[in-house]
Amino acid sequence: QQPWHTHDLFTSPWNFLPEVTEGLKFPEKIKIHDVTLRDGEQQAGVIFTKDDKVRIANMLAEAGVHRIEAGMPAVSPADAEAIETIADMGLPCELFVLSRCMKADVERAANSGATGVIMEIPSSEHIIDHAYKWTVEKAIELCIEATQYAKSQGLYTTFFPIDASRAEMTWYLQLIERIATEGHMDALCLVDTFGVLSPDAVRYFARRTKEHIKKPLETHFHMDYGLGVINTIVALTNGADTAHCTITGIGERAGNAPTEDLVMALLTLYGVDVGIKTEKLYELSQEVRRLANHSVPSNRQVVGDNLFAIESGIVTSWFKNAGDEHLTEVFPFRPELVGQPEPRVVLGKGSGIDSIAIWLDKIEVKATDDEMMEMLTEVKAYSLEKKALLDENEFRRIADSVVSKKG
Repeated sequence: QQPWHTHDLFTSPWNFLPEVTEGLKFPEKIKIHDVTLRDGEQQAGVIFTKDDKVRIANMLAEAGVHRIEAGMPAVSPADAEAIETIADMGLPCELFVLSRCMKADVERAANSGATGVIMEIPSSEHIIDHAYKWTVEKAIELCIEATQYAKSQGLYTTFFPIDASRAEMTWYLQLIERIATEGHMDALCLVDTFGVLSPDAVRYFARRTKEHIKKPLETHFHMDYGLGVINTIVALTNGADTAHCTITGIGERAGNAPTEDLVMALLTLYGVDVGIKTEKLYELSQEVRRLANHSVPSNRQVVGDNLFAIESGIVTSWFKNAGDEHLTEVFPFRPELVGQPEPRVVLGKGSGIDSIAIWLDKIEVKATDDEMMEMLTEVKAYSLEKKALLDENEFRRIADSVVSKKG
């Protein structure tokens, strides 16, 4: 076995060539900091009750997530109660909450039972001016006071500069240096609030930050241009060791870097196991989607409900010939690796003769080669008319009609 070709997966050997991996340096341990219960709930229309949050927190812990950001106590009494309940559950992971840089918010965080706090502050002059209507000095003074208070309360404090990726670099560096010296931070988050960084810019962002702040780095990247996962990976190879992400990428606007995608990309493309039980990912995604009343495309990567459905006649033949032993000739990873059900052949306009054979065996009907070809023609025509796949009853009617007619 090679890291790119095991029983469970088959990716590209190029990923592991020395000339490709040269210079890539992941931290010894990568932590997954799940923000489903906080940033995930900021997606328009997503509402989690206390019971929902408890259910999801339990499942996150069972999957091996290292840190859970359970919400923001200042949002509502219901949120504060949910966080306190989760804190009392004794889950085998760290519990964080989000706080504005205000002493009252930090006090709520300390009373919630959380062990850590994500301390947010606007970090670009334009957002402070136009969105917050604050003076720059007010923002800095609030931040210094609140982070010092968080330290006095024994909270692990991650400084979270909102909109850092659109700030002028010199201004951003001066801000974080001042907070580090006059205020307090145990760690600093590389924040791309609006998902506007390119992977190359992430490398620059991490490098310049490390030059000025000798603190652990975390990542928080959004998906507005679909780059949250690769940007997180780039940051992890450039000094960060904790990744903020959400289940199936729910979150503000286009969402956050999806936990499933990040964990699987690290495992299968880089050989980096972060300790998450990947076989829990599909079930976890399904439950979060159900509780959030949130749908995703059926072919969505890793957790799409039809990801392992096969319609194409050509691919059906591959599947039939390869068998279970060589299943990764047809898929880049086996479904059980992420807790997905086994592959299934479906019937539609793109089906082939092997598709018909498989379905005839399924419904225990015998047919000649000519009859199978006639069934295939009818299946394609009916699927085109219906603009959908056929179910078992529809195929059975076609098969029975053809066989009885020939008889």
